[in-house]
Amino acid sequence: MRYIMSLLRASCVVSPSPFQCRAHRLGPGDDELYQRTTVSIMQKEPGASIMIHGYSTRGFNIDDNKVYGPCALLPPAILQWNVGGHEDISEESVSLFHLLEPRIEMLILGTGSRTERINPKVLALLKKKGIAVEVQDTANACATFNFMMSEGRLVAAGLIPPSVSKALEVHEE
Repeated sequence: MRYIMSLLRASCVVSPSPFQCRAHRLGPGDDELYQRTTVSIMQKEPGASIMIHGYSTRGFNIDDNKVYGPCALLPPAILQWNVGGHEDISEESVSLFHLLEPRIEMLILGTGSRTERINPKVLALLKKKGIAVEVQDTANACATFNFMMSEGRLVAAGLIPPSVSKALEVHEE
């Protein structure tokens, strides 16, 4: 055994190939073997975020896409959201928001014409998952979403279109 070990040591000194000797360190003369590994982080392209340009009682105008009814904005995706009103927002309906990777910082919920109360179990679930929740009327939720997106934050929104306003109706007697 000693004879084999002495032959191996001798081959490291005599051999021109670095692969026959375990003690060889890579140096600049080893060309591509010496190059360091680099990692490039992919950045979002400027202007690649979602922006809400308008809303109505029917739905939303999001980056020139017309979305009818409630929607979930999960940048870069725009999805139909299967809720009829704020009372339909449940642990199941918000599950798509906390399954995202990378995890969102904040979920903005637009509850229609006015700010409505959300089931406390839903809020507790999102808090447990580390997601801040902002509940607002839809008009303010759209503005908040656009502002947060312009700052480059990891944010998502669940939006319900506002109902038809009856404030300006004329009643005949």
